[in-house]
Amino acid sequence: MTTVVLLRHGETDWNRTRRIQGWAASPLNDRGRDQARAAGRYLADAYDLDRVVASDLRRTRETTAHLRSAGPFPEPEFTKGWRERSFGAHEGLSYERVFGEFPEHNAGYGMVGLESTPQRGESLLEARERVMDAWDGLLAAAAPDDEVLVVTHGGPIYVLLAAVQGTDLPTALSEFDQSNCAINELRHDHDSGETEIRRKSYCEYRAADLEPEP
Repeated sequence: MTTVVLLRHGETDWNRTRRIQGWAASPLNDRGRDQARAAGRYLADAYDLDRVVASDLRRTRETTAHLRSAGPFPEPEFTKGWRERSFGAHEGLSYERVFGEFPEHNAGYGMVGLESTPQRGESLLEARERVMDAWDGLLAAAAPDDEVLVVTHGGPIYVLLAAVQGTDLPTALSEFDQSNCAINELRHDHDSGETEIRRKSYCEYRAADLEPEP
C-alpha cells in the first residue's frame, strides 16, 4: 500500500472574505501560518513521509514552508499539476458576484457548469484532467510502502475524493467539506489498482494547537 496524505493549504484573507483565489498569489494570514505549523507538528508525529509534493502557488508554498518547520520533512517538489482551478479574469472577486453574474461557471449547472471556461481560466473538466494526470504520475512514481504528502487546494482534493468514491464532481463540490489545513488519508493498492479513503477531512491537531474558529 502507498499512503497519500492530502493537505489543504492554510487560511488566507481571501478565504475569510470568500474571494475566488484560483491561481492568484494570495499569501497566508496569521491564522493560516499557525494552522500550517500545527499541521506540521501533527504530520511529523503521525507519519514517516518519504516524499512531499505541492502546488507551486504562493499559499501552498508558504504552507509547505511552515509545516516543514515542525520536523524533518523531505525536500518538497512543486508542480502546476496540483494547482487550484484557474478562474482567470474573475480571480479576486467574491463567489457571490461571480456565480451570480456567471452562473454557468457553477458545477451545479450540470455539463454546462463542467465545461464552462472563465475568461483566461480553465473549465472544471480541464482542471479535473490536470489533477488526475498529477495523481496518476504520483502513483506511478511511488513505491508500495511510500508515504507521500500532497499540499494542495480544496478543488483538487474534491476531484480526487470524487474519483475514489465514484461520486460525480458536482456532488463532491456541493457536499464535501475541506477546511483550511484539513487532512485526508488515502491508501492505494498497487496490485489491485484500487484506492480507498482511510480518513477524510480531519484536523486532530487543532484542538490542542489552535483556538476555535470564530
